[in-house]
Order: sequence, then structure tokens, then C-alpha cells
Amino acid sequence: MTKQSLPPLDQLLIKTACRELLLHTAALADQGDFQAMAAQFSADAVLQRPGGEPLQGRQAILDSYLTRPAERISMHLILGTRFLSVQADRVSAITQVQLWNALSTDSPGPFGRPARGRELVGHFNDEFRLEDGAWKIQRREAGFDLFLDIP
Repeated sequence: MTKQSLPPLDQLLIKTACRELLLHTAALADQGDFQAMAAQFSADAVLQRPGGEPLQGRQAILDSYLTRPAERISMHLILGTRFLSVQADRVSAITQVQLWNALSTDSPGPFGRPARGRELVGHFNDEFRLEDGAWKIQRREAGFDLFLDIP
């Protein structure tokens, strides 16, 4: 079979693995486990965030996240993922993302902590690569589409 004609079950398994990778990576970032989060990227990955220079390599991605203010809490809501290409060893997809922020210095109430700063709706343009039997993020271009400033 050619790369373009994977059996439907194989495509489903690959899509499921990549969706799980998306969710797991976001959860690790939100938990502040940046070492484990960076490990979800390939060693030579590229991460392009809005308004910033491309981060080249897993270590650069980790170093960038380690500079975040310690009191910052993030919550990534991973929404719909649309797969553009599914091959046996490479996948490309666009995922909608909503990003909320808070501060750990704010005490949680019955509804949690108050949201702070800029709340964002955006997307990830991802390329995934199968590496030693595991899917990794090879390239991510993050972009923002809508925002709301919260005092």
C-alpha cells in the first residue's frame, strides 16, 4: 500500500495516538511538568509561538518553558482536531485551542481561581513524526485568532 492509502483502521489508530499526544502534552504544560512536556517533542523539533523566534530543538523548548513566571497557571482546552494528512510515519493536523490563565497567588474559591490576563482562542498547526515506535511533535506553529483581556 502507498502512504496515501493506509487502511481505515490504521488511520484511526494513528489519529487516536496523535490526539492523545495533543491532550497529554497540554496537560503536562498545565501541570508545570515542563521536562515531561518537552519530551513529547522530537529532539530536533521546532516550536513557533506567536510573536516569537522559532524554538529549535527539545532543549530550547524546555528552556523557554522554564522561564515562565512560577505563579502563572495555564489551562489549555484542546478542542477539535482536523487531520490534513495521515501517513504511516508522518501526520499533519490543525487543532483549535482555548487558553486561560490564572495566578497561583490568588486563592481558589468555590468556582476555582479567577482568570487573569488575556484569554485566547487559537490553533496549533502540528506535524507529528513516528520516532522509535512513539509519536512525537516534530513541528508546531501556534497562532491566536481571538482574545479577551481580563483585568
